[in-house]
Amino acid sequence: MRGWWQEITGLVLPVDCAGCGRWRTVLCEECREALSGRPARRVWPDPVPAGLPSVHAAASYGDAVRSVLLAHKERGALTLAGPLGEALAGAVRAAVESGERGGEGAGAGWVGGGGGPPVLLVPVPSARRAVAARGHDPGLRIALAAARVLRRSGLPVRTAAVLRQRRFVADQVGLDARRRQANVFEALGVVRGGERLLRKQGVVRPVVLVDDLLTTGASLTEATRAVSGAGGLLLGAAVVAAVERAPLERAPRKSGTAEERRSFLMETAGKHLNGGTPR
Repeated sequence: MRGWWQEITGLVLPVDCAGCGRWRTVLCEECREALSGRPARRVWPDPVPAGLPSVHAAASYGDAVRSVLLAHKERGALTLAGPLGEALAGAVRAAVESGERGGEGAGAGWVGGGGGPPVLLVPVPSARRAVAARGHDPGLRIALAAARVLRRSGLPVRTAAVLRQRRFVADQVGLDARRRQANVFEALGVVRGGERLLRKQGVVRPVVLVDDLLTTGASLTEATRAVSGAGGLLLGAAVVAAVERAPLERAPRKSGTAEERRSFLMETAGKHLNGGTPR
């Protein structure tokens, strides 16, 4: 009911631009340009957590982009799902093209127009209590909007919400990158029947993880572990925006080997079990 009422009021009542506050427009042309006016690009946090797939982002997180994301996510400006989905679609397309070239998923040659199975867009899940408090699931809503854009452009995709949180995780506020990783370590799992979606009739379907924002990469790394463990073929990840902590021309430092990361996370994962959804 709350989500329905928010959509109706957004259509009937005068609104200001969610990005800059310009009067009587949901999203002005300048802010729309900031979201999706440039080609999606490869991004990464610094340090890069072991296990993070290649990530493509439509925009940098700041100013108008930050305001638009928050308006949709926290204030229920649901009409923004369309332009946010359009931005995410560009990042998904870049991730698929990168994966087809062999960058991540070893799925070259059988995605999209080659007659292969559809690409699965798998959203990083929010906590149920967060979805209930907001009155909608922002990540899933943007993923569905992106899928519509991609299908219209000829790329066969399907949104598959196959991940769920298996335990409580703490609020990310005040946690550094390593503790955010510990916070979500082994917190995600595949829903019952999800494996059948990832491997339908013995055919492995290519997957692109999708989220609204990349900060430390903790959630995408954990989602990668869960999807890969269930037999999914990961092409990469796509986000609307990224907090860039290192110049793109300079390779950021790794946060230890996978074994070192697992050892650290096993020691600290039990310390952060209440709160929100870290990214």
